Amino acid sequence: MQLFLDTASIDDVRAAARYGVISGVTTNPSLLAREGGVSYRQRIQEIAAVIDGPISAECISRTADELVAEARELASWHPNVVVKIPIDAEGLEAIHRCSREGIRVNVTLIFSANQALLAALAGAAYLSPFVGRLDDVGHDGMELIRQCVEIVETHGLKARVLAASLRHPLHVTQAALAGAHIATIPPSLLPQMLKHPLTDVGIERFLDDARKAGLLPG
Repeated sequence: MQLFLDTASIDDVRAAARYGVISGVTTNPSLLAREGGVSYRQRIQEIAAVIDGPISAECISRTADELVAEARELASWHPNVVVKIPIDAEGLEAIHRCSREGIRVNVTLIFSANQALLAALAGAAYLSPFVGRLDDVGHDGMELIRQCVEIVETHGLKARVLAASLRHPLHVTQAALAGAHIATIPPSLLPQMLKHPLTDVGIERFLDDARKAGLLPG
C-alpha cells in the first residue's frame, strides 16, 4: 500500500518527503485556504517539485461542462496532476469525459460501493471512499474499503482504491489489511505511525548499555 499526504502545506510535504515513504499528495480548497493566500497553481507546482508522484487538485465546478473545462486547466499545471471530482450525476459524466481525454480522475466523496462501481466503470483512476466521515455517522467506513477493493479486483477494473478521511494510526493499519492500494493521511499521522513507547525505551536501554561499556561518554 502506498501513502499519500493529505495537505496543501509545502512545509509539511518537505518534512514528510525526507523519510522516503510518501508517494503522492492529495489537496483540496479547504486545505489551501489555510495557506494564507498562495495560488492553487503555485502550490501544486511547489509540491510537484518535492514529490514525484500523483498530486490531486480538486475541481469546484458543479456542471459536467464546467467540470471538464476546469479539469483541463488543472491538468495543464503539471503532468503529475490528478483532478478530484465528487461523485454525483454531473460528476459521473465529467469523469467519463475526462478519462476519455486522458485526464486522470480521483473520484472523491464516495460513501457507497455502488458509487465506487459507477466511478470505476466511468474510467476513474482513483476511488476515494471517506472512512472517517462514515464512522462519524455510525457506519463502518473500513467495510466500504473492503467492498471497493473486492469490486475492483473481482472485475479487473483499473481504478485504485484510495482510503481517505483517515483519522488515526489504526485506520492506516486497517486500510492496509483491507487491501487499499493507497491511504492518504494528514501530516500529523506520520509521526504517530512511527512512534511507539517500547521503541523509545529500547533505544534508551541500548544507549545506557553503550555508556556502561565505554562506547559512549558517560
